[in-house]
This record gives sequence, structure tokens and C-alpha cells, in this order.
Amino acid sequence: MPINNQSVPVLVGQGGNYNAHRWVIQDNLIIGRTEPCDIAIPNRQVSRHHAQITKSGKYVVLEDLGSKNGTFHNGEKVKDPIRLEDGDVIQVALAQKFIYLSQDATIPLAADDFRSVSIPDSAQKLQLDRDARRTWINEVEITPPLSALQFKLLEVLSEHEGQVLSRDKIITQVWGEIESAGVTDQALDALVRRLRRRLTQVDPDHEYVRTIRGQGFRLDNPVN
Repeated sequence: MPINNQSVPVLVGQGGNYNAHRWVIQDNLIIGRTEPCDIAIPNRQVSRHHAQITKSGKYVVLEDLGSKNGTFHNGEKVKDPIRLEDGDVIQVALAQKFIYLSQDATIPLAADDFRSVSIPDSAQKLQLDRDARRTWINEVEITPPLSALQFKLLEVLSEHEGQVLSRDKIITQVWGEIESAGVTDQALDALVRRLRRRLTQVDPDHEYVRTIRGQGFRLDNPVN
């Protein structure tokens, strides 16, 4: 179904890590730098809890959550809550842009706004498109998309498939050298739990992220 014919409001990523990703706005979406956010953008320009989009009745409202580098609505810095209209452009600091489409949206979208991504050619059950940050299990795409940290964790494990990665190595590769200094084992465990939960929603019969006691984690991605 074309995006501009969605029966519910949607937020669509434009450029950046979330290009062409879509989020249905059913109640509210929190945008920020940290993993618990609905849309986590791992960029130092983004505040931990940066902005919020809330659906209230037939209206959808954008609100800045006191961010350091600002939230922008059609190029103007958001100071007070703003009611969104079809085709409004939302920018989070300088890190990521989104376009808002309401249930009655008729805004024509440029052909290059949404890149067509085919399922990677692989015989394995779990498949990743690293450029588009999209994930499939048994050719069923995981939607809404994994958060940035969830996808990064899955990507790191996939790059070392069959190997057991230590907690320290995973934390460094997922969060980066600078951010990883303050990341605890509890934070990694919470991220693993959330990723497992998302994968289980599509394939409840297989555990893809295995805990190797006393060593770390390993990806188990069988042939379909």
C-alpha cells in the first residue's frame, strides 16, 4: 500500500540512518538518543529524550522535550507544542529528518524519498539490509523497524556469526568508544532482552541471540 494512502498517521524517515523507515502514530512516539525511546538516534547532537509526537483524538502534536540542540518544524525551531499538518518536515537537531503524513495525506512524494529495498539473497532465516537498516525473518519484515541500538547489536553479532563475542567487545562496538565508557552489563542485558523480544514476535520458535554463560553472546542464524 502506498505510504500516502495509509489509514493512520505515519512518520517517515528522510535521509540519515532511518531513510524510508515508517512509524505508525497510534498514541505517542518518543524520539531521543537512548534505547528506551521509540525512535533512538545514536548521535551526540540528540538529547536523551529529545522530542515527542502525540496523537490526541484527530490531531497529532509535536513537542520539544527541552532538548539542547532543538527540534525544528518546517525549518522553524519548536518552542511550544505544534499541531502537525500533512507533509510537515520535522528535524531532530542536525541528526535526522522526518516527514509527517496524516490519514488523509495526499502529498506527492519524490521518487527518491523512499528507496526500494529487496530482501537480501540469503538462505538463512534472519536477513539484514545494513544500508537501509531493515530486518527480515523467514522473508517477513520486522515492523516497526528495530531501534538503532537493536539493529547495531544484531549487525555486530551477524558480522561475527558463529563466534562468541565478549560483553566488553559488544559494548564497545555497539555504543562506540566514547559512549561505551558509561555502559553497564545491565544496560547490555536490557538491550539483548528487547532485541530478543522483537525477534520473537516474528519467530517465537527460535532463539537467535544465544547467551554463552561466562563468555558472552553468539548469533544462531540457521538455514531456512
